[in-house]
Amino acid sequence: MHAEEIASLIEQQLPGARATVRSDDGVHFEAVVISEVFAGKSPVQQHRLVYAALGERLKREEIHALALKTYTPDAWQQLQS
Repeated sequence: MHAEEIASLIEQQLPGARATVRSDDGVHFEAVVISEVFAGKSPVQQHRLVYAALGERLKREEIHALALKTYTPDAWQQLQS
């Protein structure tokens, strides 16, 4: 699976989300996901939303490992300042 495919899946399942995904080996991935849907949710809840967006691909181990960083748009903007 390619990083671009993972980003696209996340963005399709979480409307309005922006996802950036990197991988050096095509098996271990790092993702930054920014979405308004994360507002008011704990980091665990945010990560569960992303995992749900990827569904069976995680279970079938098409994605062996995924390091996640999730942000609301406001939190992301503050981090960039």
